[in-house]
Amino acid sequence: MAMVQPHNLHRRLWAARLALWLFLLITLSPLVMLILASLGSGNMTTDSLLPRHVTLEHWYLALGIPWEQADGTVIDPPFPVLLWLWNSVKVATISAILIVTFTTTGAYACARLRLPGKRALLALMITLPLSPPVLSLTGIYSLFDQLGYYASWLGLDSLWSLTLAHLGGVILPFWLLTGYLATIDKSPEEAACLAGANVWQTLRYILLPSSIPILVTAFTLAFIASITEFPVASVLLNSTDKLTLTVGLRHYLQLDPLPWRDFAAAAILCGLPITVIFLVGQRWLVAGQNVFGLRD
Repeated sequence: MAMVQPHNLHRRLWAARLALWLFLLITLSPLVMLILASLGSGNMTTDSLLPRHVTLEHWYLALGIPWEQADGTVIDPPFPVLLWLWNSVKVATISAILIVTFTTTGAYACARLRLPGKRALLALMITLPLSPPVLSLTGIYSLFDQLGYYASWLGLDSLWSLTLAHLGGVILPFWLLTGYLATIDKSPEEAACLAGANVWQTLRYILLPSSIPILVTAFTLAFIASITEFPVASVLLNSTDKLTLTVGLRHYLQLDPLPWRDFAAAAILCGLPITVIFLVGQRWLVAGQNVFGLRD
């Protein structure tokens, strides 16, 4: 039987394409403006979007390389941007790995095992994200201030303290993994148990190999949440060499006049690790979209 298509299908197709291009333009316009600002000469904002004189001066300073002007004057980098970026990557990577590790075992227990109080625990996991994170800043500061008396590496102004604080972002990955593991057929696990495998062997050799897409998705979400986090990091960190990039960028805003173009180049570097994570894990992230029902 011949398929009858509506007469306005062609117009609807072009309207959808136009809407997608418009959405893409709106989404990328802030990034494009930052890139153009970082390539302009001088350090002040102008009424022109396109830079009149293209220069890499602000990128040199953001990367920690002194810049020599035409008159021989050498400008030193004002802040250790690369050190801040490295601190952000370290904290985000370690916290994301720990979050995925803890949530994998916890999600497996909730999805497969019969545990007393499991319903109350799941209800608590739903309730906790309802309160704004800013409400916990005073408690987090007091907690790590007291821990510093017993273990200096877990006190204030420590990257390990910030990493531990970021482990509070386990709720979303926990629910993702719990929902995913609950949909997997139990037959392979039952066969492994009949063959003599214990719980850990079943988790390692049966479930984890088939759960790589959702594990990469959970890692990516935890990494992004950690590397872009500002309130907790601004409370716990004080020393210049211990700051993350999101907190360190605040120092640019305290200068007068505001070095807008230096700030733009440093801000772009903040999104570089996230881009690398997406490019490396693209194959598994696309496969993990099946969990959300985004692909057929």
